[in-house]
This record gives sequence, C-alpha cells and structure tokens, in this order.
Amino acid sequence: MMDWTTMAPAVSAAFLSSLVEAVEAMTIVLSVATVRGWRPAGLGALAGLGSLVLIVLAAGPLLNQVPLHALQLVIGILLLLFGMRWLRKAILRAAGVIALHDEALTFANETAALREQARHGKRLDWLAGLASYKAMLLEGLEVVFVVIAVGSGRGLIVPASLGALAACALVAAVGFAIRRPLARVPENKLKFSVGVMLSAFGVFWTGEGLGVAWPGADLAIVVFAVLFLLVALGAVNLAKPSSRRKEAV
Repeated sequence: MMDWTTMAPAVSAAFLSSLVEAVEAMTIVLSVATVRGWRPAGLGALAGLGSLVLIVLAAGPLLNQVPLHALQLVIGILLLLFGMRWLRKAILRAAGVIALHDEALTFANETAALREQARHGKRLDWLAGLASYKAMLLEGLEVVFVVIAVGSGRGLIVPASLGALAACALVAAVGFAIRRPLARVPENKLKFSVGVMLSAFGVFWTGEGLGVAWPGADLAIVVFAVLFLLVALGAVNLAKPSSRRKEAV
C-alpha cells in the first residue's frame, strides 16, 4: 500500500489543476445555456467528454509500450514547462502586472458574442453547441495530461483520476445548482498552487528519467514544492511596480 507522501501530492495536483480547468469550461457551458438553453450546451459538453474518453482509450495502451525512464523524462520536461507557464502567469497576476482572470467577465463576453451571432442570422444552436464542445475538449485535455503526468510511473493513475473527477464533479454540481459563473473561486491562487506543484513534479520526474536517486525518494517532491513556492513568492515581490513595493515596506 502507498503512504500519503506518495499519494497526496499526485491527488492534490490533479484535484487543484482539474478544479481550475473545470471552472473555465463550466463558465463557457453556462454562457451557452444562458443564451440558447441547456440542450445545445449539454449536447456539446457530452460530445466533448465523449471525445476525451476516445482519446484516453486510444492513448492509454500506447503508454505501456514506452520504456519507463523515457516516459518519466518526457513527461517530466513537459510537466515542468506546463507548470512554469501557469506559475509565471500567476506570479504576474499576483504582482499586479497583468489583470486577474475574471470568470464573470468571461461569461459576459461569451454571452455577448453568442447573442451577436444570433442577430446576424447565424445558426446559433450549432455555434452554441460547438462552443460548449470546444471548452470541454480543450480544458479536458489539460486535465488528462496532468492526470497522466502526475500518475504515471508510480501506479497513481487511479488516485490522480479520482482527484480530477472529484474536482470536475464538484464544479459541475455547484455550477448547475447556482447557474452562474463561479466568479468567487480564487482562481489565481489555485493556479499559483498548481504551478508550484506541477513544477515540483516536473523536476522530480525529469531527474527520475535521467536516473537520479533523489534523497528521501518521493519526499523530494515536497521539498521541491517548498523551494518553488519560496522563489515564486519572492518573484511576486520583485515583479510588483516600485510604488507598490514601497507601500508594502
């Protein structure tokens, strides 16, 4: 049986990253439902989920054919790049260099765009369903990548998948219940946390793929996460405009 030091980082990373992606997908699905109803929104979302299932079923057996160290190395590098991209944006948003992501604004923009297309006589049902489909497919692909990345090599695909499914189910339940964008979700803080965790996993898997024996084995992931967090917090302070830094002092 696996202890918490092995399972907790993978499940947490899958849950938090899936939470962010699910919120973004749900915002678009809700905007489609607001303009055209739940039928095109639901059909588009279901089609997106169906496409994801087919992709996973097709790609899953191929992973078993790749040597473990090669798989760890490739996934480690991709995961590090993926995590650093999220972390960079989260740092800049926390520092006030770029604007925070606003789900309410995204909802308003998507709704306005769909209504504008309707005024021009375009087939709104088809376009609305396509918007819902694309949102579910694109955001879902990122979830699938994270689950595979943090779960492969340690037999953690199932725990990571459960974490991702729990996040998606939570967002879907809340979204369908309130039928409004989840604007109060601290998305940038979630992305900050996910960026730290994915970057830590990326360093760990890259080293594993290169044959590095990390001291403390899986506990090294926690150490890397702490180091990334400290560096990221320092970067937030450095990236703030000089006037804001003086006020903070």
